Amino acid sequence: MTVAQAVVEYLSKQYTVDSINGVEYRERLIPGTFGIFGHGNVAGVGQALKQYQQLDPSIMPYYQGRNEQAQAHQAVGYARHTRRRQTFAISTSIGPGSSNLLTGAALATTNRLPVLLLPSDTFATRAADPVLQQLEQPYAYDITVNDAFRPLSKFFDRVSRPEQLFSAFHHGLRVLTDPAETGAVTISLPQDVQAEAFDVPEEFLAEREWRIRRPDADDEDIVRAAAAIRAAKRPLIIAGGGVLYAYANDELAKFVELTGIPVGNTQAGVGVLPWDHRFSLGAIGSTGTTAANAIAADADLIIGIGTRYEDFTTASRTAFQNPDVRFININVAAIDAYKHGTTLPIVADARKALVKLNAALGGYRVGADLEQQIASEKKRWDATVDEAFATRFTPLPAQNEIIGATSRAMDAQDVVICAAGSLPGDLHKMWRVRDPFGYHVEYAYSCMGYEIPGGLGVKRAALAEAARGGEQRDVVVMVGDGSYLMMHTELVTAVAERIKLIVVLIQNHGYASIGSLSESLGSQRFGTQYRALNEEQHSFDEGETLPVDLALNAESLGVKVVRIEPGEKVIAELEQAIRDAKAAPERGGPILIHVESDPLLDAPSSESWWDVPVSQVSELDSTKQAFTTYTDHKARQRKLLG
Repeated sequence: MTVAQAVVEYLSKQYTVDSINGVEYRERLIPGTFGIFGHGNVAGVGQALKQYQQLDPSIMPYYQGRNEQAQAHQAVGYARHTRRRQTFAISTSIGPGSSNLLTGAALATTNRLPVLLLPSDTFATRAADPVLQQLEQPYAYDITVNDAFRPLSKFFDRVSRPEQLFSAFHHGLRVLTDPAETGAVTISLPQDVQAEAFDVPEEFLAEREWRIRRPDADDEDIVRAAAAIRAAKRPLIIAGGGVLYAYANDELAKFVELTGIPVGNTQAGVGVLPWDHRFSLGAIGSTGTTAANAIAADADLIIGIGTRYEDFTTASRTAFQNPDVRFININVAAIDAYKHGTTLPIVADARKALVKLNAALGGYRVGADLEQQIASEKKRWDATVDEAFATRFTPLPAQNEIIGATSRAMDAQDVVICAAGSLPGDLHKMWRVRDPFGYHVEYAYSCMGYEIPGGLGVKRAALAEAARGGEQRDVVVMVGDGSYLMMHTELVTAVAERIKLIVVLIQNHGYASIGSLSESLGSQRFGTQYRALNEEQHSFDEGETLPVDLALNAESLGVKVVRIEPGEKVIAELEQAIRDAKAAPERGGPILIHVESDPLLDAPSSESWWDVPVSQVSELDSTKQAFTTYTDHKARQRKLLG
């Protein structure tokens, strides 16, 4: 068989096996392959996929996409919703087809989410040299475009000879299924090698199981951690995505109910507890709640569980102001367990570590004063969000109102999707999650354009979940006009497959998030509005609003569109439109709801900070004032070694 045929059949026989609370799960690791074909892969992987489609379409289902980067985003969305048990393979042609995957690779690796990238490469034999789209470097003739994947991938290999296939894929899938190492796995396939025939051992094509490693915590580490917790007066848990990937929600709930220790969650950790759990403080850090940030400021012990401590989580290392603060970090990845110089790292699966901590902490509970403060701060923040959701602005609503309406219209098990702009921050602090799978915001890479393809990947996973007898989930993408214009092409994919993806498109004629940030940094929203060019000033800041109709754009792609007109009934009509979309047939195709908002109406303050440097010298008074504010915040920044 050819190398490409061997790859396709091999991938169809790979399974992940997992055990949670005594229940065994066995699922296909690669349930399908995305591909956009060109001269690099049409005769290799493309031929193999077509051959197996005719033999049996279930062997390796093929899915079309409209952009290679978007295909990677779909795979990532699918992988997150399946808790890293499954992902897709992606085949591209050489040159731009391959390099279009680079952003997707970086996003997957940053988020610790698996995706299998199979970019095609130039001739291994160099029989035709240079070929169309080949990159040539005079100092190293063996470099190709695909070498750019090396720093972005958790595993990289190039199959220059058919015999290399065995070790390349064996080690590639080892990394793909390792919770501590996972990310983008890139195996470069030269176009001539793909089509080359060789003898393939039957063992390579046999079914193989990859058990998800869930390492237990060392007893000595648990003893030390329990002693530190017992000695703490004001402990706080920061729960990240690792809690969800470890299926540790129930153990976390037991832990906080046993001890009274409150929980603040990262973007990836939204859903670890329901929003109204009495010990759930909600989001923490730069886009956090005032409740979580108030408790964090005085905390003497931070228990990080499954978090990589992004700068938003730590408010750029200003969130924790107690001079004696210490860190216990529980993480399956050592790189995260050792952060902030902690002397109490626990390199382990979050659920298994919590089981042991629950057993070790019998009889311990925080003081009544902390419990009272938790209740008080939580009540204060809930009232703040209630007011933000209820306040009405006309004719254009605030983004707060739109978030509130969307939340009310969705069911508990539905999933909200977002990635970049002001929406992720506002969702993080205000979204009232009720289900562990109900919130999916890509914020590790915060990639504009992720929303629609990522949401489509989640919807694919939700459909597969429902087909197995699981929850029926609607997927609602919330996206601003800036991100929509970056990558809306996968709406065509949803139309082609008749997938019901609900998109709430918020039109504010620019980059609302960066506009607000620019203003706070003294740059006066420069270059963040969509306006016609003022040629005299060569400015895009004061011209007429562009006559762009994104609703009409979506309609032209075959999407059903609902326009919400500005006025007093915007919020009521938006809420009803989402409910109507949810009631639409499951295989009726995507539905986009277009609503305008006022980008100058901000969400409630987190009473926190994010470190973005301000020019130290400037001719602009606004920048001078911003720099004074910046230095005040900078003085509160700490190294947090301990």
